[in-house]
Amino acid sequence: MRVAVLGGGYAGLLVTRKLEERLPPGDELVLVDETGDHLVQHELHRLLRYPDLVDDVSIPLTELTERADVREATVEDVDTDERVVHLDDGTLDYDVGVVALGSQTADYDIPGVAEHATPLKRIEHAAALRREFFDVVDTGGGTVVVAGAGLAGIQTAGELAALAEGEGVADAVEIVLVEQADAVAPTFPARFREAAHDALADCGVSVETGTTVTAVGEDDVETEAGSFRYDALAWTGGIRGPDALDGERRDVRADLRLDERTFVVGDAARVVDADGERVPASAQAAVRASPTVAKNVERVLNAARNDEAVEHLEKWAFETPGWLISVGDDAVAQLGPEVFRGTAANVVKSSVGLTYLAEHGSLRAALRVLREELGDERVVPEP
Repeated sequence: MRVAVLGGGYAGLLVTRKLEERLPPGDELVLVDETGDHLVQHELHRLLRYPDLVDDVSIPLTELTERADVREATVEDVDTDERVVHLDDGTLDYDVGVVALGSQTADYDIPGVAEHATPLKRIEHAAALRREFFDVVDTGGGTVVVAGAGLAGIQTAGELAALAEGEGVADAVEIVLVEQADAVAPTFPARFREAAHDALADCGVSVETGTTVTAVGEDDVETEAGSFRYDALAWTGGIRGPDALDGERRDVRADLRLDERTFVVGDAARVVDADGERVPASAQAAVRASPTVAKNVERVLNAARNDEAVEHLEKWAFETPGWLISVGDDAVAQLGPEVFRGTAANVVKSSVGLTYLAEHGSLRAALRVLREELGDERVVPEP
């Protein structure tokens, strides 16, 4: 039997690691990823200030897996009826498949976005945005706009503001965060939204909510209320499904099954969980859904091996202890009903990120990130 896991992000990696423990030795486990590296997405914004961290937030999948066959290829299409994956270098058939291809940045067909804006989904995007920031600095200053004030947009704007402060150019480079809704982090609880807005203001970000972008020109952003100039533009305005799924995020219920032999997990899925709740697209949700997918893959395989129907699949309910974001050198944390900022929030944010790196990445990566955050390499020795 062959299991094909498509995508080496949070969901794909963690499902693969669980299956390495659960599948019998005779089963084949293939992990397909476009780059062959696992990107620690929740640390990507840090590369705007700390580009030297690139080798620690992008880790070869072969270092993180034990028995899986890691295949570096681009998934172009998934034929679930025939159980065949079409790759840029051939095809791969499967007995059970897991689609964990993540999401791509959505431009909503707004004219000019694809041509003029830089997303922040890959390492090369962070490098490009950092170059664009310093181009603004080198030409005497100007305005850097971040469009979209979800969690990614908030962290991007905060990191750029901290970069401007650290480079001593905060007076010359204005960071503006634009959001269509009436608040930043619009889908999150009110107290969390308010704390995030305050943290952005405190680090020098100008926040423009209730602003709908209608078009982007070479040096201006058009909105329903008029236009304004920009010198660099980051686009974090939303997500869509991967190209291999025709740009769609597939709807699934709590068992995360797309059809009898195919599952979908992570940002490629729109999940209604066992409690009937719509699950937010987030790294946290991808991580928490992965054990359920692995268990259900095992059950489907066992039934197929015996030519039997699957009697029961586990259903997943999303439960979160809270939400954490960094805003430059500040952080906002919500744990239960409590929302806090500053040192305590930073400790929680760093602990969560470092725990992930240590458990699913590497101790080397965790220690390097910690040194950067503490700002003193003497605090933590090299491993």
